[in-house]
Amino acid sequence: MSALQQYGILFALTLGSIGFVLSLYALARAIGRNRAEPGKDVPATAGSLSRDPVWVRYHARFGGYALLFLAFDMEMAFMYPWSVVYRQEGLVALLDMGVFLAILFLGLLYGWSQGALRRQ
Repeated sequence: MSALQQYGILFALTLGSIGFVLSLYALARAIGRNRAEPGKDVPATAGSLSRDPVWVRYHARFGGYALLFLAFDMEMAFMYPWSVVYRQEGLVALLDMGVFLAILFLGLLYGWSQGALRRQ
């Protein structure tokens, strides 16, 4: 199979996927009901109307929580592929993961020193 044929198949699959999504959207618009209710245009929180304005600013302290979450989320994302190749690579993979975990631990220590783990 030539490269041009492979690109043609890829293009056809892309067009087919886009066409399928658009046809489902058109079917949902045609079959579904559109009810105009005054409550749909009002911002709500957990079923009750919001007392505060919708566009509120979040305090900067939540950034620390977000960074710590991303650090440990990335750790879990890299642990699975590492565990798959650990048998093949052996000690080299173990040392690589040790360096990676040490860097994450330093990030945890930094977040702890900056008060990111303190309850407020």
